[in-house]
Amino acid sequence: MRSRTANRSGIVIRRRVTPAGDIIVTLLTPQGKLKAVARGGVRGPLASRLNLFHHVGVQIYQGPHNDLASVQQAILEGALPKLAEPERYAFAHLMAEFADALFQEGEFSDQAFELFAGALRGLSHQPDPEWVALVLSHKLLALAGFVLNTGHCARCRAPHPAHPDPLGGQLLCGACSSLPAYQGEALEFLRSVVRQTVRASMEGPVPPEQRPALWKALERYVTVHIGNVRSWRQLLPMAAPAFASPGPVADAVVDTQAP
Repeated sequence: MRSRTANRSGIVIRRRVTPAGDIIVTLLTPQGKLKAVARGGVRGPLASRLNLFHHVGVQIYQGPHNDLASVQQAILEGALPKLAEPERYAFAHLMAEFADALFQEGEFSDQAFELFAGALRGLSHQPDPEWVALVLSHKLLALAGFVLNTGHCARCRAPHPAHPDPLGGQLLCGACSSLPAYQGEALEFLRSVVRQTVRASMEGPVPPEQRPALWKALERYVTVHIGNVRSWRQLLPMAAPAFASPGPVADAVVDTQAP
């Protein structure tokens, strides 16, 4: 008889408390995405462990007639307290929402887990969390198979497009777009971010004044290809604030062990 109890280690990417006091969580694990419920969790020790962005080890039980597995135990394996800071939290929440939308339950992906864990560490430790979020958002999208076509205009297929697509977040040629072309660093980022390593992208950040156009394009692309992401409501009004000048940002992001 197959055991209904299993142990998993993962990062909390979604958390909801029900009126009954249960905590419903979604974890991103190396074995795929996992959704489970901690019955009465808000009244016990699980409340502080099953928080967003916590890396936890859980023991779950899948009952024969239950859609959701039940969390029997949870051990905190890692936490990044600085993600609670306002200038970091919005970006971390966006990354978690991306992971929830891009990766499905039962999909085995060590790479997705390691990339997401590295993104959270970068957001926590680096002086320019906005740039970390831009780079790793594109990396997560690419890992899930969503790659921006930068070689041809999305409408007429003309080569070397350099203008924003206000509807779909793609790249357009000058004849198909009424918007000014991306500035040099922003355009080069869009063309190179998927093929470059994370380290290489982190070492050449786009100037803050060019980032609002990148965020707008990313929001349109994600909305068209994946669906509505609520985190944009928190993030876009920030108008891509200029954070402190980045220092040696590559190492903490490239290291992809769990936080």
